Amino acid sequence: MKKFSITSKGDEKSNKLKEDIKSYLLEFNLVYDKEEPDLVISVGGDGTFLEAFHTYIHRLDKTAFIGIHTGHLGFYADWVPKEMEKLIIEIAKNPFQVVEYPLLEVKIFPEEGKQVDRFLALNECSVKTADGSVVLDLLIKGEHFERFRGDGLCISTPSGSTAYNKALGGAIIHPSLESIQIAEMASINNRVFRTIGSPLILPKHHKCELKPIHDDRSFLITIDHITKTYTNVKTIECSVANEKIRFARFRSFPFWKRVHDSFVADER
Repeated sequence: MKKFSITSKGDEKSNKLKEDIKSYLLEFNLVYDKEEPDLVISVGGDGTFLEAFHTYIHRLDKTAFIGIHTGHLGFYADWVPKEMEKLIIEIAKNPFQVVEYPLLEVKIFPEEGKQVDRFLALNECSVKTADGSVVLDLLIKGEHFERFRGDGLCISTPSGSTAYNKALGGAIIHPSLESIQIAEMASINNRVFRTIGSPLILPKHHKCELKPIHDDRSFLITIDHITKTYTNVKTIECSVANEKIRFARFRSFPFWKRVHDSFVADER
């Protein structure tokens, strides 16, 4: 028996849609289970979808996600409100195809003796500071690559390559490529300081490390939509995670069509 849960953006339109979907699915004898759902339905936009992802991040191998957007076109939200009845029938009557996308693993190593924090990101991790410029060494596969100076770095997943990474001039990567991308934020380049100046795409077996130069510098580290402040950071380690997010697909929605509809399609 299918168990489902629904998350909502919280506005009137999304909340009503949530209650309607819940009522109809219960009539089809599905079970509403907020703790251990097989399927999570996100009603809202990409922000709502990210909330749903992090809410059920502890059971990614058991839970699949699907999105309905109630505002502007959501990159993760395949369905629109007018398709609600069709989607309900699909969920109630048909098994869904599972499509998996890679995730980003972030490990933050503090000063000696402190606990290592581990996070998963669906979109990206960004590293900034409120204390002037970000200054850190970038290592790839344990080898020093460059000393970065600038506003910060963004490390993104393939699906997240269409988000903050794209705004920074990064490439759009198909999610079938298990990789991460490093994009610079306003790097300082002159006769004294030099960075690569281009986004870097690393395969799954390549790990990158960000090692701050100043021990007393505080960092604003954002995992998707969640920002935390860290001081005395020794290393920030980023790599392709072993875990993946599972999307529930009841129809084909190719990645490049999603990109086209989000950024290219003429709405006139």
